[in-house]
Amino acid sequence: MASPVTAPFKSVRVDALVVLKIAKHSSSAHPQVITGQLLGMDVDGELQVTNSFPFPSADPAASSGDFNDNNSSANAAAAAPRAKANAFYQAEMMRCLREMNVDANSVGWYQSANLGNFLNANFVENQYFYQSTLNERTIALVHDTARSAQGTLSLRAFRLTPAFMAAQKEGKFTSESLAKHNLTYRDILIELPVTIRNSHLLTTLLHQLDSPPLPANPTPFSLSTLTPTPLFPNYDSLDLSIDPFLEKNCDLLLDSIETHYTELNNAQYYTRQLAREQAKITAWQTKRKSENVLRAAAKQELLPEDEWTRIYKLPQEPSRLESLLNSRQIEQYAKQVDGFTAGATAKMFAVNAGLNKTD
Repeated sequence: MASPVTAPFKSVRVDALVVLKIAKHSSSAHPQVITGQLLGMDVDGELQVTNSFPFPSADPAASSGDFNDNNSSANAAAAAPRAKANAFYQAEMMRCLREMNVDANSVGWYQSANLGNFLNANFVENQYFYQSTLNERTIALVHDTARSAQGTLSLRAFRLTPAFMAAQKEGKFTSESLAKHNLTYRDILIELPVTIRNSHLLTTLLHQLDSPPLPANPTPFSLSTLTPTPLFPNYDSLDLSIDPFLEKNCDLLLDSIETHYTELNNAQYYTRQLAREQAKITAWQTKRKSENVLRAAAKQELLPEDEWTRIYKLPQEPSRLESLLNSRQIEQYAKQVDGFTAGATAKMFAVNAGLNKTD
C-alpha cells in the first residue's frame, strides 16, 4: 500500500444554492452525463464552493441516433471540462461573474453519475487536467442522480493522489511503473468530506416561513360517537420484491467483472507472447555464441551478438490504467450492493426458513 497522502485542504463546503443547481442540471439530463464548473475559494484548509455553472452539452442533432453516436455524445459530454471549444465559454462566464463581484476562482468541476458509475478514463483525465494545468487545489464533485432520487442526497468530492498524478504525468501504466510509484487501485482517488451550508439570509427565511396548518379534526362530544379503528397489520415490510436499484447495481457489477476478465486475458496473452519471443531470442543468442566459438577457433571475424534487436521485436505491454479504474469501480459497486442487500437478505433468510419448515 502507498503511504498516506494529504490533500491541500481537509474538507469541502458547498453552498445549498450550488447543490440545487447541480441537482437540477443532473436531473434534467438524466441518465446522460453532464458536467459543469465549480467556483469558490480556499479558506483555512477548507475549500468553499460558492457558485457553479454548467458546460454546454453535446448537440443531439449532430448524431443520427444509433448506439455509436450515443456513445460519442456521452464521451463528448464527459470530456467537456477539458475541451478547447469550451475554453472561450468558461473564460466569458468567469469574466461576467467577476464583473458582478461574484466568486470567479475555479476550484474544480462537477459531474453527474448513475448508481456510482463515474470512474473511467474521462473522469481521471478531467481531474488530471484541473490539478496539473489550471489549479492544483481543485476537486471533482460527483452527484449521483439515481441514488439521490431515493431520498438521500449523494454528493461526493474527489481528488487524484500524488502517486497517480506522477504516474499519469509519465503516461505509462506498466507493471514497472505501478511498482515504482507503489500504486494500486485503492490509491487512485482521495475522497474528502462534504458539508452543505446555508447562507444567513436563507436561514433567516426558513425560520420565518409559517408551518402548514394542521387539519382540523372535530372533537367528539361523547365516547359513543367514536368509531373504532382497528389496527390493521402493515405488510409492506414483508414485500419480497427486489429493489430495482439493486438489480441495476448487480448488472453493472457483472459488466465490470466481465471487463476485468477481458483485461486479465489481455495481460495473460501479453505474458505468453513475451515468453515466446524471449525464448526465440535466447535460442538465437545461444546459436550465435556457438557460431562465434567456431569462428574464433578458425580465426575468423566474430559476428555481432546484439543483432537480435533488429530481428526480434518484443511485444509492448498493455496499459494497466483500465484495469486499475475497473477494479476501483468494482469495489464501488460491491459497497453499494452491500448497502442495498441488508434488508433483502434478512427477508430471504426468513422465507427460506419458513419453506424448510413447510416441507
